[in-house]
Amino acid sequence: MQIFHANSHSRTASKHFYQMPEATEGTLVYRRIAVGLVVLFFAAAASAQIPTKGNIFFGYLYNRADFNGAGSANLNGWEGSLEGKVLPFVGIVADISGHYGVGDSMHSVIFGPRVSVPIGKFTPYAHALVGVGHISGNSVSNTSFADALGGGIDYRVFHVIGWRFQLDALQTRFFSQTQNDVRFSTGVVLHF
Repeated sequence: MQIFHANSHSRTASKHFYQMPEATEGTLVYRRIAVGLVVLFFAAAASAQIPTKGNIFFGYLYNRADFNGAGSANLNGWEGSLEGKVLPFVGIVADISGHYGVGDSMHSVIFGPRVSVPIGKFTPYAHALVGVGHISGNSVSNTSFADALGGGIDYRVFHVIGWRFQLDALQTRFFSQTQNDVRFSTGVVLHF
């Protein structure tokens, strides 16, 4: 690499700014080994962070929706969640749901930690989830922060198949007002 200096009289080439030393056979072998060890280290670290246990849930959802001054509504829909265990009793949950009523629909995507303790065929759990909610209906819509505090119980029917009962206090802030909903869900849970 050469660096050129421009001045008013002429252009001259200066000596190399930095010159790489000649690579020998031994140096190339050591570099390859070092790169291989670094890649192996990061692959091992990444695989240690991937949960190997958890569950997938999909089921029916009932939501008693609070519309502040406009009253409340009974919304029916679906809920799905995926939990990956990061410790034997602690998991990270991603929860997606759709709630539907006459002319109204609400969707939420929330994430957070879940603590569970297996006791025989039963696994009670509690979670605190935060994320986003979206409501639409009657040609208006709004998106807001959402959070859910709650828990439930899984009953293991077979080795990998169970049935879940869950109750949450879902809070949203649509149209600059706070809504406090109660949602109940039940359905099939697959453990892996």
